[in-house]
Amino acid sequence: MLAGLVGRGIALSRTPGMHMAEAAAQGQGAVYRLLDMDAPERRGMDLEALLRSAEACGFDGLNVTYPYKIEIIPLLDELSDNARAVGAVNTVVLRDGRRMGHNTDLWGFAESFRRGLGAEACEHVLLAGAGGAGVAVAHALADCGVRRLSIFDTDTDRAARLAAQVTANRPGTNAAPLADALGLGGRDRPDGIVNATPMGMAKLPGMAVPAALIAPEMWVADIVYFPLETELLSVARARGCRVLPGSGMAVFQAVRAFELFTGRKACPERMRATFDAFDAAPRQMAT
Repeated sequence: MLAGLVGRGIALSRTPGMHMAEAAAQGQGAVYRLLDMDAPERRGMDLEALLRSAEACGFDGLNVTYPYKIEIIPLLDELSDNARAVGAVNTVVLRDGRRMGHNTDLWGFAESFRRGLGAEACEHVLLAGAGGAGVAVAHALADCGVRRLSIFDTDTDRAARLAAQVTANRPGTNAAPLADALGLGGRDRPDGIVNATPMGMAKLPGMAVPAALIAPEMWVADIVYFPLETELLSVARARGCRVLPGSGMAVFQAVRAFELFTGRKACPERMRATFDAFDAAPRQMAT
């Protein structure tokens, strides 16, 4: 298997280790490259040029991360049903001269949520972020039983579009854009909060939702996992909230992507062990 991760600021990614370790455990050879668009050697290269280069080099597929999950769609030949419904792609299979886009983030977050917070109340959830990751997380939350989804994004039009999309795709969920997250205080406080923005990453410190909104009876989830303990999770944990770090989504989306690249089932427990091993290493890494 020859695969890679396309994004910006991904030098500390754990994704290559998970894929190569899983392939080795199955007796297969694998090379997984980081294709960081912030790297000096790719300065001036656009996404289309990178895709052509990957095809010419014989790549089997690519994972796609911030900020390209929506931008890549016009460059693909075909979309899977879930990628088409969500409107975002994080996995591209390159086969027989064609580019097939998939979304493994949706299943990845849903599986992480079911295992980590499945018993928690989720009648009403606040989602911060309506971008490439947010669209997948919004649909995953609906699939996990969320009946009311309030969507906050600094781009209010983008939040409104996602709300309309989720309501159309998941009729059992009432999704609505939110102009001000603090408007959900008091009796209208949500059961939980999910951060699906890049806020909290090492290079983008901070919180996408106001700390004043976080109360002990809530649960809080983050999709960021570098660092694993974001400021949002740290504040929530200190207030007694149950928290869900981004590691689960990272592992489960990789499990599904490995299967798409290789046609072989991956072992979630083994890939999780590889992910966790980075925290035990002298120099911590993350994606």
